Amino acid sequence: MRLRHIEVFHAIMQVGTISGAAQVLHISQPAVTKVLQHAELQLGMPLFERVRGKLYPKPEAHRLFAETEKLHRDLQGIRRLAASLKNRACETVRLVATPTVAISVLPAALTDWRRDFSQTRCELATFHTSEIVNALRLGEADLALSLQDPRHPGIEAEAIAQGALTVMAPAGTWSEAECAEPVTPAALIDSMHGELIGLADGDPLGEMVVAACEAQDVRPVFHTVVQTYQIARALVEAGAGCAVLDPFTAASGTRDKVQCRPWAPALPVQLYLLTASHAPLSHGARELANCIGATARALIEKR
Repeated sequence: MRLRHIEVFHAIMQVGTISGAAQVLHISQPAVTKVLQHAELQLGMPLFERVRGKLYPKPEAHRLFAETEKLHRDLQGIRRLAASLKNRACETVRLVATPTVAISVLPAALTDWRRDFSQTRCELATFHTSEIVNALRLGEADLALSLQDPRHPGIEAEAIAQGALTVMAPAGTWSEAECAEPVTPAALIDSMHGELIGLADGDPLGEMVVAACEAQDVRPVFHTVVQTYQIARALVEAGAGCAVLDPFTAASGTRDKVQCRPWAPALPVQLYLLTASHAPLSHGARELANCIGATARALIEKR
């Protein structure tokens, strides 16, 4: 018996009439009759006795019903799953990101994504890049975001947005004309009287800043050192000094509290989408990644 035969057969067994089966299946009565006749023709025997418009199952029908019941339940389950996937109601997207990206880029991106995926569950966590790699490899996350390419054989890294290191200073530090021009390490330290906020030892962007300074014979002294770019941004907004930050954190600064200038030499910073190798993203996860990339690029362009 074909699947359509089984559906019609089960509906008739449950309600006992052609018209009732048609209502249950949302098809016409002639369609039910045609499918039943075809099933009986294939089996080479009648399954029901016809008495005054009502169908009475024969013993063979009862035996067939018992054998096909599990298959019918499985078929109904598959259809419910397919409908649920179509409506994106049961999908869960597990996203991890470094704290900087989670705060600067994700709120707007997630808001845009929600317009089309209002029922999809999204689980968001913040990890450092080394922890992100483990989460992806262990299947604890579907996709991740970082400003670093971990260069791990089990991780795919896709650059979805790019900017450059940016200098952030309290509002009023520079003239409007100066803000359009890159600032060198020496000029930056002179303009801030040495009040440069440093990033923790081992931080990749912090090491880039120190290396760029030393390449120009500048030895920065950091009186304040922070663990996260967001703390550095908050200190700049409070007037505690200036900082050289990633472009996404810089672009998310409060406009009336800070000024931003390009850093010289220009040092690129990329936002990476990280996924486990050979683990394709679901439709919802891929669309979320697209929204994140678009939001990150728009954030930099707006600044």
